[in-house]
Amino acid sequence: MLKKWFANTLLNIIINMIILMTLAGYLHTMVHLSGIGTAFAASVILSFLNVFVRPVLILFSLPATIVTLGFFIFIINALMLYLTSVIIGPGFQIDGFGSALIVAIIMAICQLIIQTFIIKPLRRG
Repeated sequence: MLKKWFANTLLNIIINMIILMTLAGYLHTMVHLSGIGTAFAASVILSFLNVFVRPVLILFSLPATIVTLGFFIFIINALMLYLTSVIIGPGFQIDGFGSALIVAIIMAICQLIIQTFIIKPLRRG
């Protein structure tokens, strides 16, 4: 059980790292990464925040999430991403909350595509 959790967590960290590096390359006016080590550190911190902080924020913002039909989750994801950039410092910068929101939405779409078309078929086979 612990081995499976660790493998899934490591896979999510690597997927987030690749997505962050890709977005930093394409959206260089919004996201700045200083290197692959910083991308890995940002991915680890983002995963940590998503495990421990994000559920608390989702619980406290449940009325807003219900009213917006779940779209408030993107705001929470953007907050996690922005908080990650604050923790990492100058190696990983996001140019404002609007940029964090756009990057969070793109990351969610990329994660959905990767999980649906790559990870799930590989686990079935």
